[in-house]
Amino acid sequence: MKLKKMLQLSSLIVLPFLLLALPAAAQETTGTLGSPSATTTLDGKQLPAPDPKFGGVIKNGALQSKSWWAPRVVPPKQAPNILLIMTDDSGFGVPSTFGGVIPTPAMDRVAKNGLRYNNIHSTALCSPTRAAIITGRNHHSAGFGVISEQSTGFPGYNSIIPKDKATIGRILKDNGFATSWFGKDHNTPAFAASQVGPFDHWPTGLGFEYFYGFVGGDANQWQPNLFRNTTQIYPFQGKPDWNLVTAMADDAIDYLHRIDQIDPSKPFFLHYVPGATHAPHHPTKEWVDKIHDMHLFDDGWNKLRERIFENQKRLGVIPADTQLEPWPTDVIKNWEDCTEEEKKLFIRQVEIFAAFAAYNDHEIGRVIQAVEDLGKLDNTLVIYINGDNGTSAEGGPLGTPNEVAFFNGVNMMPVEQQMKWYDAWGTEETYNHMSAGWSWAFDTPFTWFKQNASKLGGVRQCMAVSWPGHIKDQGGLREQFMHVIDVVPTLLEVCAIPAPEEVDGIKQAPIEGTSFAYTFDEKNTKEPSRHKTQYFEMMGQWALYHEGWLLSTKVNRAPWEAYGAANPDPLNNQILELYDLNTDFSQSQNIADKHPDKVKELKEVFIQEAKKYQVFPMDASVAARIVAPRPNISAGRTEFVYTRLMTGLPQGDSPSLLNSSYTITADITVPEGGAEGMILTSGGRFTGYGFYLLKGKPVFLWNLLDLDRIKWESPNVLTPGKHTIEFDFQYDGLGVGTLAFNNMSGLGRSGTGTLSVDGKAVDTKKMPKTIPMILQWDEAFDIGSDTLTGVNDADYQPPFPLTATLNKLTVKVDHPQLTPQDITKLEAAQRNNKSSE
Repeated sequence: MKLKKMLQLSSLIVLPFLLLALPAAAQETTGTLGSPSATTTLDGKQLPAPDPKFGGVIKNGALQSKSWWAPRVVPPKQAPNILLIMTDDSGFGVPSTFGGVIPTPAMDRVAKNGLRYNNIHSTALCSPTRAAIITGRNHHSAGFGVISEQSTGFPGYNSIIPKDKATIGRILKDNGFATSWFGKDHNTPAFAASQVGPFDHWPTGLGFEYFYGFVGGDANQWQPNLFRNTTQIYPFQGKPDWNLVTAMADDAIDYLHRIDQIDPSKPFFLHYVPGATHAPHHPTKEWVDKIHDMHLFDDGWNKLRERIFENQKRLGVIPADTQLEPWPTDVIKNWEDCTEEEKKLFIRQVEIFAAFAAYNDHEIGRVIQAVEDLGKLDNTLVIYINGDNGTSAEGGPLGTPNEVAFFNGVNMMPVEQQMKWYDAWGTEETYNHMSAGWSWAFDTPFTWFKQNASKLGGVRQCMAVSWPGHIKDQGGLREQFMHVIDVVPTLLEVCAIPAPEEVDGIKQAPIEGTSFAYTFDEKNTKEPSRHKTQYFEMMGQWALYHEGWLLSTKVNRAPWEAYGAANPDPLNNQILELYDLNTDFSQSQNIADKHPDKVKELKEVFIQEAKKYQVFPMDASVAARIVAPRPNISAGRTEFVYTRLMTGLPQGDSPSLLNSSYTITADITVPEGGAEGMILTSGGRFTGYGFYLLKGKPVFLWNLLDLDRIKWESPNVLTPGKHTIEFDFQYDGLGVGTLAFNNMSGLGRSGTGTLSVDGKAVDTKKMPKTIPMILQWDEAFDIGSDTLTGVNDADYQPPFPLTATLNKLTVKVDHPQLTPQDITKLEAAQRNNKSSE
């Protein structure tokens, strides 16, 4: 009996791979082969398909010969258009489609015309989920165990999608689809995002023929680091009401019409992945006013959670017997315990978030409507996934007007300090995030948040799918366990396109997801899930799903607690919990004590899955990985020389001055009449530095998280002629070397800066603290002018071009090196930390 069960289990595990390894599909041809109008499908073995053998006749003269054209590649006749939508940082309880109070009529429309899914999962973090959804492989398999900005030099964590895991964009493109990507690209390595490239891991290099969006984790929606294909564009300049959420919908609609006009028969695959509702929450005033007038949040987050929960039960998207855990007062206080000033601020924060979500859904609705207006909706598979992870709590319990502050360890900004941004919340003056109290409510009926891979609040998403003519029970609910890695095999199945055996001569790794196309058939409504086993892991928190059981680590770190020593043994040094999701939908009843053998068994399965999918070495560090060394173009260099003006160099490919001593020297020529303008800047309004001439006087300024600005300034205006301006900074800390000892003491320490003109010191100041982790990631390293936002609005407004002649700019960086004595002390501290655990 036991053997029989094992064999059954084995067949279920193997089945998805067999389905995707079927013999090559029979080729379909139309027209007369050799004629200009002939078409063919591919056999699916090799991409790109080899050139067919010439089928004409060649004689010495053209009049005696017969021409022959290779048939144009098209998808199989049954292949639909595909609109794949996924929003950002949005938990299960956000959309109205699944009981939320925020209106999402576009998602409602898809669900009404198709199916609702209440059991699909993400990876708990942005770019890992995005890598999984385009490759059909687990995030570690695709090199994205964490976001690119935290990448490390291990196969599961290097943020490089391997060449043996071609994306769905590449597969569909080579099979005749028009492929495009709109919105957030968080799968280009941070160290390959400059105009030097390489561009093989940009969307256009990953099989998406057209890209319109931003590169990185998030972007200022009013002034984004925006690209069309691989060229940076600035369509917002001179347009104060411009917003990316509308602009990308406009561009997608234009693209759809353009493709249709040129070749109406060519099917499209449009990957639509906006940055909403990731921070900063930047909706238009129209949507802020709409949400404010609805008074959705006036009675606080406890009541909001209860209301969402009741809505979910009423809609039937959760079982009627689902349990709601008590409010976590040890993490977030009850609404009734908030002060009146806190309540006022927190309501403002959440109204901006809700406006962003509703605004984003509205623009998604415009794209869906455009497909219908083209007469193509009946043959379009629409997949709308709410969120690439649970709702973000990275604003901390109090929220923040500046998310960049969180990434640099400032996560509890006092409410009275935040109130000065109250009226500006959500505008270009803020990089805002809401209180985690709202985030907990928006993950109802589950607990915890984005980043928490062991809790359903971090990984359970909701999804709506429509495909007119193929999905009969419109408005139905599907409850089978799924994961975002299941999207690729689903698309391949419905298109009758086999997964390729080779791409560019490289043998392809098996697809790791399981098609959920079987759920489109009403007779399979109650069929058990074909996806039997799935691991989860994010920054040392992990879980294993297996046939309804969920083994998970107890949450030991809130998302805003990103600093300090990391757990040195996250595989073993954790409390394990066990849940039976067959009877406990919300993961609320820990039964580990009752089933110790099951706990042991599932941990062994997790270890095997972790080995198979490159999860090891598991790393519980969070912030420390932001400053880990990476192979960018500045790696190993200590001196950088520039002789021409240049803008747009991203943070991941520019010299880093953080946690180091450095000297910046500018040789300039001032014309008659004087000069002003930016010499060098990196970052922007929410943190960064600038080296510039202000009314003819040299200035160096550090913007410390928009909370403080330290300024060095010459008392004298530069005279016409040549000058050498220098800013030298001597850092007092040990630098990033302390991280090797699980110690962050070398970061963000004090230092002394000196501004000199023609060899003479003109201003010296001590900085008691420095930026420890990261500058504003969506702002560039610019020479000669300032793109996007400036580091000090009181001094200048971008682009603030330099009117002097820049002859030469030199940046020298002196990274601290640990002495033997330093190492001895750090080793002792590390031993003491281990012994106290």
